[in-house]
Parts: sequence; structure tokens; C-alpha cells
Amino acid sequence: MFEDITFDTPPLSIAAHRSGNPHGPKLLALHGWLDNAASFAPLAPYFSDHDLIAIDLPGHGRSSHRPPGAWYHFIDYCSDVLAVVEALGWTRFSMLGHSLGGAIASVLGSALADRVERLYLIESLGPISSAHSTLPELLAKALRDRVAIAGKQLRLFPDSAAAVTARLGNREMPLSMASARLLVERGLRTVDGGFEWSSDPRLTLTSAIRFSEAQVCGYLAGIRCPVRLVVADPPMPFVDTAHMLERTRVVPDLRLTRLAGSHHLHMELPGEVAVALRNN
Repeated sequence: MFEDITFDTPPLSIAAHRSGNPHGPKLLALHGWLDNAASFAPLAPYFSDHDLIAIDLPGHGRSSHRPPGAWYHFIDYCSDVLAVVEALGWTRFSMLGHSLGGAIASVLGSALADRVERLYLIESLGPISSAHSTLPELLAKALRDRVAIAGKQLRLFPDSAAAVTARLGNREMPLSMASARLLVERGLRTVDGGFEWSSDPRLTLTSAIRFSEAQVCGYLAGIRCPVRLVVADPPMPFVDTAHMLERTRVVPDLRLTRLAGSHHLHMELPGEVAVALRNN
């Protein structure tokens, strides 16, 4: 059973699911890019002994979009997450993160090393990095994209079934029908004439700022808690396996498990992922 809750963290309102044991260990779940809190619904029963709160990151699901003129810089998510933790009054907690959420958890696990007890990561260890030489063009493209998106027309769906079909068409991140329905149900909003994605279109813009690989490893080296990482085998096309392997060597206490599957392992194989994450 999930309880819908909302955190007022001006200027944003952060929506979330709460489940499990309110008196158990504190666990904050952070979803991937363009997903939402529902992505943790299949895994939640395996953490029923925890006080599990899965949030919709800003611009996703049922949370607020950032104000006009704002960007979705990666580092800003860290302050959003901390605002939720402070609203909860948690002094010590663990994080469960998938993809983008795992990257956020990785950085916060280092920055808040005295407060984070454990990191459960799925398909992620630190944020995407870029070589120094690519940064000027990266910013140039981000600026061009920002201008172009002003006239973009959002896709309109006649019903939720059409949106599920559209989500199933993403071949780079394949999902089962059941998983797609979970994400779509929380990721749509009603508008005149049908439905549209509730996510902020600005989330699709090119990142204007990225860390170098050395900076990412600097954060990872600062993690002091146990880290349990599960990745898909074979790796997804967008995962830099060389960087991922090097990053695992930087974290002091990390155990890596590879499972046959796709990017959304936690939705398609929740039992296997839970065993890998929770097996000390």
C-alpha cells in the first residue's frame, strides 16, 4: 500500500509515494530520467521493513516544474533531495537510486558522507561526464536547444493506452507492458482533447554543464558507506563500460552484481535486484 504525500520546498512542490514500515530504517528512492516514483513500485515490497519514500524529481511525475527561465542542472537535484530529507527530519538515511537517481545518490553519498548509511544503486554510479574539449560545443548545443524548445508542441494522446504504446516504442530502454503502464499512469496529465506527458519538456534539452571524469571520481572516492550496485548484462548502449569499471575501483566499499536484463532491471526483475542489493 502506497501513501501519496507532498513536500512543499519553495518554489517547488515535490510529490512522493510512501510505503513500508514508518519506524524502520529511512530509505529515499530516486528514479531515472523521464521516469517517476512509480518505477519503484515493483521493488518496494522487498524493502517493506524500511520507511521507503520514492519521490518524483522536479519536472517529473506529479512534482512541480522549475520556474520559467530555469535550467535542469544536475547539481540542482542534490539540493532538491536535501530539501526533502530536511522536511522529513531525517538525520541518517540510505538512498536507492536508478540511472539519474543513482547518479544523484552517488554525489550526495559523498557530500553527506556523515549522514548517508548505505547506497543501493541500479544502472548508475555517478553522473555522465564529458571531456574538456567537448564542453564548448555542449554549451552551444544546449543554448540552441533552449531557443528551439520555446515553439515545441507537446504530443497529445487520446487516451492512456496510446501513451503506453508510445512508451513501449522506446527501443533503447525496453519495458514490459506492466512496467510501461506503471510509469505512464503517473506520468500523464489531462488537458483539453486528451492527455500529455506531465514531465517538463526542458528535461529533454542537452545538458549545459557536465563534470569531467576526474571530478566524478573525486566525488565517488569520498563515499564512506557501503555501496551495492546492480547493472544490466549486456550493458546498455549509453553506458560507458570503461568508465563504469574504473569508477567501481574508486569507491572504498562497493560490491557489483551483473544481471541479465535491460536498463529497468528493478521493474522487470525486482526480486533478483533486491537480493543483489540487500545481500550483505
